[in-house]
Amino acid sequence: MTNRTFSRRTSLRLSSGMLFVGQLLYIVVTQFHAGGDANNHPAIFAAYAGNGIWTAVHLGQFASMAILLAGLLALFFVLDVQDGTARWAGRLGAASAVAALALYGVLQAVDGVALKQAVNAWANAPDAEKAARFASAEAIRWLEWGVRSYQDFVLGLALLLFAAAVVRMAWAPRPIAYLMGLSGLTYLVQGWVAAAEGFSPTQSVAIVLAWVLSLVWMIWLGAVAWQMQSSEIVDEDGSLPTVI
Repeated sequence: MTNRTFSRRTSLRLSSGMLFVGQLLYIVVTQFHAGGDANNHPAIFAAYAGNGIWTAVHLGQFASMAILLAGLLALFFVLDVQDGTARWAGRLGAASAVAALALYGVLQAVDGVALKQAVNAWANAPDAEKAARFASAEAIRWLEWGVRSYQDFVLGLALLLFAAAVVRMAWAPRPIAYLMGLSGLTYLVQGWVAAAEGFSPTQSVAIVLAWVLSLVWMIWLGAVAWQMQSSEIVDEDGSLPTVI
């Protein structure tokens, strides 16, 4: 086994592990998010104002998303190929992953900090100020819709680009790339719905579908990575051999 083979196999294991851990942690942390009809602003703002773990939940979501996107970046280093299409898809996918993390940081600043302060101020305001405070909280909510929409678009693009690169890898079963691409499409749907309807039931369905698809391809990618044995060699084109 060459050092290059060992390095790529290790990078693939690291990538798949970070992807799975990041996605699973994100799902678990999100279960602690204050719930309710997110588009019923009077009711949901009251729930947010009374939530004592708001900051911790949003910090956990950001950390989970950072781990997940770091896993995508680690996957970029596995895609060390001469094929031009796969190489450029991987590079653009890595750039999109970095942009998605930056946008998610902005999203959590708006949602995890600004919106919480706004709904707290509304809940504690005297009656004469409540209407103005509520309008301010709604404006921040709509800003959240916009940032969430574009973060979803960029994350979906990153997954589609990585899928286009992975599908050309000899070592990866093609259904992994197809599932990765489908999960990317669900994020594009989320982005469109967030911009048009806010946090509606349609978006909730798209979120759950993205989670399920992502967990499937991440687990499958991890299984491929851990099936690779030290006796494996590099194919003639420089890629790792196909693992069934």
